[in-house]
Amino acid sequence: MVTGASSGIGAETTRVLSLHGVHVIMGVKNMFAAKDVKETILKEIPSAKVDAMELDLCSMESVKKFASDFKSSGLPLNILVNNAGIMAYPFKLSTDKLNYRRKLHVKLIKKEGRIVNVSSQAHRFTYYEGICFDKINYESSLTKAIARLLLKNVQQGAATTCYVALHPQVKEISGKYFSASSVAKTTSQGTDADLAKKLRDFSMNLTK
Repeated sequence: MVTGASSGIGAETTRVLSLHGVHVIMGVKNMFAAKDVKETILKEIPSAKVDAMELDLCSMESVKKFASDFKSSGLPLNILVNNAGIMAYPFKLSTDKLNYRRKLHVKLIKKEGRIVNVSSQAHRFTYYEGICFDKINYESSLTKAIARLLLKNVQQGAATTCYVALHPQVKEISGKYFSASSVAKTTSQGTDADLAKKLRDFSMNLTK
């Protein structure tokens, strides 16, 4: 399962996983764009197994419907790539009136299944306290300026995601941060268990 798979890094991740024989389900907001991605992949890889399901991570209703539809499909899930995200994007509230993006959390079928949460080097340039919970819905940001310093092309951006999702060398590794297809150090905030719990509790409260 790859979220945000209708363009950019998500689409490239879908292509590479398909190239390795993985049956990929694209969780996408734009089904028309997903159709184009699927057709492009099938032209390159005729044997590819790619399907799309509608998923808008800005809408709790859409997330619930997606989870229900996926469960009803009976499809196995061994790899989940939480790719969908927004960076340096014009300020916009979700349908739930929140400037907040959700990750998809579902039960993997196999014990050796992998969950890959895609992040960015931009996490190194944050507020002193890490997350300003009282400013989640604020419009102002520094992210556009930071983005110009950190941009990679699509292939570079998807490389580490695909490595972590597929490579046998990382099979027994869990809870680590990867950069350039290697285990890397994150910030002190990135390993702050108290901050992580606060974010989880905050998220649970937002999504009820």
